[in-house]
Amino acid sequence: MAVTASVVKELREKTGAGMMDCKKVLTETDGDIEKAIELLRERGIAKAAKKSDRIAAEGIVEAYVSNDKKVGALVEVNSETDFVAKNDEFKTFVANVAEQIVKTNPADVETLLGQESINVPGKTVKEVLTDKIATIGENLTIRRFARFETTGVVEKYIHGDGKIGVLVELENANDELAKDICMQIAAARPEFLNRESVPAERVDKEMEILKAQAMNEGKPADIAEKMVQGRIGKFYGEICLVEQPFVKNPDLKVKQVLDEKGAKALGFARFEKGEGIEKKEENFAEEVMNQLK
Repeated sequence: MAVTASVVKELREKTGAGMMDCKKVLTETDGDIEKAIELLRERGIAKAAKKSDRIAAEGIVEAYVSNDKKVGALVEVNSETDFVAKNDEFKTFVANVAEQIVKTNPADVETLLGQESINVPGKTVKEVLTDKIATIGENLTIRRFARFETTGVVEKYIHGDGKIGVLVELENANDELAKDICMQIAAARPEFLNRESVPAERVDKEMEILKAQAMNEGKPADIAEKMVQGRIGKFYGEICLVEQPFVKNPDLKVKQVLDEKGAKALGFARFEKGEGIEKKEENFAEEVMNQLK
């Protein structure tokens, strides 16, 4: 299979590797980008598989937490333009949706849309959404939500006027610690709560890559195996919340900070506006020319 310049460019953006290295591994893997990323990592050329395909869509992430901090919800609602995302009517609608999720506990987005709105009695959430689409003039979508209900506490954090939202469930945590953990999640982007929650296949794949790296460094198999055991801790330290260095004091892990306070992290959600959504590229000049024809 011929390796095109655009595929080489995509691999470079995802890994930070050089052009010739990218072209070489793509040739070896018949243009398979995911296999090429693994090969680059095994050879120590790419430190990590960078995800550069998360093109931002518009909208906001919002959260609502009950007064007793026992129930909380995080929701993402998308719009077509950033202008609408700053609209007060749109922001109020999103806040109302978050409150609805806390108070009615829908199973999923489809169930949520079919519920009677707690803010507009007599209409379903879907009907209210349709009304907003008509008055605002853009397509709006309730994309996803997370909800926690606990005997401990739920805390929220919204960053960048709705660009990033965090919801965390904790046990025996005061307000200050809960806020700190929210900031940790927002800044450090953990994927999982702890080692136990990482899928086995994800760990196995990482260990394969780490072993290949060690073998490519010329280490014997037994030494390579020991090196893998040492390096896998760094992997967990990047993707697991409690294993991460604490952002306010990197000498401590998050787990140590929690233990010192007698607290425990039970779960979290982190939404970033538009992550994973392909945003349509607008060519306004072309659009105007088409209208003139």
